[in-house]
Amino acid sequence: MKALRRRLAHARWIQVAIGVLGAYYLRLVWLTSRIVVEPADIYARVDRDHPVILAMWHGQHFLCPFVKRPQDRAKVLISRHRDGEVNAVAAEWLGIGTVRGSGNHGGEFSRKGGVSAFVAMVAALKEGYNMALTADVPKVGRVAGLGIVMLARISGRPIYPIAIATRHRFEVDNWDRSAINLPFGRGAVVVEEPVRVPADADDATLEQLRIEVESALNRATARAYAIVDRAGRDAGAD
Repeated sequence: MKALRRRLAHARWIQVAIGVLGAYYLRLVWLTSRIVVEPADIYARVDRDHPVILAMWHGQHFLCPFVKRPQDRAKVLISRHRDGEVNAVAAEWLGIGTVRGSGNHGGEFSRKGGVSAFVAMVAALKEGYNMALTADVPKVGRVAGLGIVMLARISGRPIYPIAIATRHRFEVDNWDRSAINLPFGRGAVVVEEPVRVPADADDATLEQLRIEVESALNRATARAYAIVDRAGRDAGAD
């Protein structure tokens, strides 16, 4: 039975089916949620800095494809893990290009496609794509790694920390505290001030800016949840 489950999990048609269903579900959540965007002029700000790097916390990223406007071009970094196949199908179904690879900076970085993915992200930004990726150190939630800061230094593009929350959600007890967004409620998109990384940033500066990205993501997340949860309390049961 275990072998059968494993074979089914690796079956391409099952991965595609789950990815497409997931994309439809997320679209339902987005279309049935009353979304507040903060700051209200964020698109004008991003347009002035285009293209940009969007930083998210892992497990809080499921609705991020919907911040893309029809005229925007965007790609997202997705791992080569089996679960990544499902995520890649969903992202592409929602009009987001993918860069496949791992953010791991340990001994498996090259094997997991980290180097090629980094090069592909730099190329995507140079071609005018906004590049979205989770900032966490792999398997260590809410701790930003240096990878996203290095990407900003090499590409010259600013990092915009973003958080999206919904009033109705199911929170998973796992390493990244994944929030499964549910439909028919209040939603919030919060974007912090951009973090800019100088091309000549030394190790100390990179570490300082890594901490800044981490702090900005935590602020954005706290603010997004405060908006949706306060709205729910003020309005009673949504």
